[in-house]
Amino acid sequence: METINKKTLVLGASDNPGRYSYLAVNKLRRYGHEVVAIGKRKSKVADVEISSEKKMFEDIDTVTVYLRPENQQEYYNYILSLHPKRIIFNPGTENPEFFNLAKSNGIKPLEACTLVLLSTNQF
Repeated sequence: METINKKTLVLGASDNPGRYSYLAVNKLRRYGHEVVAIGKRKSKVADVEISSEKKMFEDIDTVTVYLRPENQQEYYNYILSLHPKRIIFNPGTENPEFFNLAKSNGIKPLEACTLVLLSTNQF
């Protein structure tokens, strides 16, 4: 399977195998995407280090969000400063305020499921 590498930031990453963010990190890696991750605490999933700090990652194509809307606000300016091409709001993370903020900053917001997008070759 040949894919174009889309460097992806998983926001709300967890090392808990029962979390969708854990599944997303693994599936993104399996599909050949470079992954960086931010979570509540430092950890590791597959070969991906989860940082608890807002690092200035470069060349981020996609930010996939696994945080409830009330936990996203502290990341607005940080995410915008990374200049991603798109932000994926996974189920349960839909946030009209951040969605519109992304659009007004030239970032494509998408309410979708990263796992489904990968499975259907729409990522």
